[in-house]
Amino acid sequence: MTSVPLPPGSTIGILGGGQLGRMLAMSAAQLGYRCHVYAPEKDSVAAEVSAAFTCGPYGDTEKLQRFAAACDVITYEFENVPVGPMSLLGDTPLRAPVRALEIAQDRLAEKRFVAHQGGAPAPFKAVASEAEFNAAIEEIGTPGILKTRRDGYDGKGQWRIMSPKDSEDLVLPDTRLIYEGFVNFTAEFSVILVRGMDGEIRFWDSAHNEHKAGILSRSTVPAGDAINAQVPAARALAAKVAEALGYIGVLTLEFFATDSGPVFNEMAPRVHNSGHWTIEGARTSQFENHIRAICGLPLGLTDLIVPSARMDNLIGDEAREWLALLADPANHLHLYGKDEIRDGRKMGHVTRLLTDGST
Repeated sequence: MTSVPLPPGSTIGILGGGQLGRMLAMSAAQLGYRCHVYAPEKDSVAAEVSAAFTCGPYGDTEKLQRFAAACDVITYEFENVPVGPMSLLGDTPLRAPVRALEIAQDRLAEKRFVAHQGGAPAPFKAVASEAEFNAAIEEIGTPGILKTRRDGYDGKGQWRIMSPKDSEDLVLPDTRLIYEGFVNFTAEFSVILVRGMDGEIRFWDSAHNEHKAGILSRSTVPAGDAINAQVPAARALAAKVAEALGYIGVLTLEFFATDSGPVFNEMAPRVHNSGHWTIEGARTSQFENHIRAICGLPLGLTDLIVPSARMDNLIGDEAREWLALLADPANHLHLYGKDEIRDGRKMGHVTRLLTDGST
């Protein structure tokens, strides 16, 4: 696929108003583009750094069509943008494609799609009733985890089932679910790639990801020998997924490193929290390369520019330590401009570039 590059001064539409949109808009401005954010929330940290903002529900036909008409290309900053209203965007190209949204929004569809590409997800079964839940536990066993098929993130919409007894006390939510077997793993890691309009694919170093209470806490690159040995197979799968989708932009796949190789966990058709270290630590950040890709520009180099880097999320009250963090001149602090500090809310991140390879 080839296209005339979008010239500077053009307008990039961003669906979603959170911190990922904020960092995309900042990279777009560096390249001379204007950004127009569309989000249902009035308080948008992405809109604060963008040239224009439309506040409205995604199903508002008139607002969405006016927004699309004002943009030269449209992207999204999170994968739960409703798919249906995307048909209202008219002739304005949407990058990445709607199909990536459709698949990523449904955990069952996601796992089936990745398995069809040759990936190895954890054992899974669809659950729509108590009888199907019991059958899934009997077939897959325990421990396991019951998840909503849609809308869960950062550990939300998930229930750990450590034994069959746990299922007896659980009242199933009135929604479609999926039951997955636990994976015995040594570490978690992500593969982040960017695919250009000409089909070129580039990868960043894979990060070793550490979570607390289901929320990413720290990402470290390089990831270490146990993970690095599994990166080639994981990259090969990620490339197959991107090509099957005709993907344009940054795509993330998360994996468990296991004794039998990489086990697929989930897909995010967007820039990703575990790639925030690339802003200072890579020759071209994930945000800049996403803008380059969707605008038809040549992709930038993705190599790590120091021996190692570490990114720590600032979650909830951790953001109150901003002054102490700045007291260390080696820290690169990013605060997202959110007014209200809440438990479990990502308020910012801090990156350290480690010139001696230490962590």
